[in-house]
This record gives sequence, structure tokens and C-alpha cells, in this order.
Amino acid sequence: MEIEVFNETLEELEELPQLKEFLLQVAKDEGLDNIIYNVIIVDNEQIHEINREYRGIDRPTDVISFALEDDKSFNRTDIRVLGDIYISIDKVRSQSVEYGHSFKRELYFLAVHGFLHLLGYDHMEKDDEEKMFKKQEEVLSRYGIER
Repeated sequence: MEIEVFNETLEELEELPQLKEFLLQVAKDEGLDNIIYNVIIVDNEQIHEINREYRGIDRPTDVISFALEDDKSFNRTDIRVLGDIYISIDKVRSQSVEYGHSFKRELYFLAVHGFLHLLGYDHMEKDDEEKMFKKQEEVLSRYGIER
């Protein structure tokens, strides 16, 4: 299993080694030992560009996942190469204040949200949204990451 966390901002982010350990533990607890994916921390400007280019939405967002398994031409092997998760550190900061919880809780929430997208979860339909959001809360609660 390989999960890499990259900081593409100019900020020192002391939470990133713990985030990586958390995500490794989540994957193990979910029975996933044959996965590879990346988490890339960016700023609002970078995620705005990504959102505009790949989703046609001309504004920054908090998290974007690129799930390789959604691409049917991608050859599957014994190792699941899941894709990439981009998280805006600026949105982590502003949303933690807006929602009244810690920076860590918002960062971990967005990482879990992105990870679930890589695993095929979605929230386009009401039923799917309920399943995904319930799973997010279960994962975060399991590790004591509460609002």
C-alpha cells in the first residue's frame, strides 16, 4: 500500500505526516492493502485552475478527486492505482472557521471525502449521497475526529 501526501503550497503544514498515517490506517481498516493514491495539497488559485480546466467550473473548490478506476480503459492489476485527491488548504482554513471545527477535522474530512470518491462513492443522487456521507462520518468518528 502506498499513499503519498504532497504539499504544493509555500506553507509549512505540520499536519501532513499525521494525515498520511491516518489515511494508511483508514485503508487498512477498510481491508484495502493493495492500493496506491496521492493527496496533493494546493492553494485556492491552483484548485481554481483545476476546477475550471477539468470540471468547467470557474471558481475554487475544496476537494477534487481524479479516480483512475472511473476510466474503463485503465488496465487493472493486482495493485489498485486509485488516482489523485487535490485539497485546497485555503478552503480547509476558511471552512474550519465557517463550520466551527478544527483545521485538522476539516483537512481529514476532505481527505476522507476524496478517498471515498476514489473508491467509487458519489453524491449525485440522494441515496448515494446518504451512503457516502454516512460512511464519511463513520470513518471520522472511528478515529475520534468529531465536529
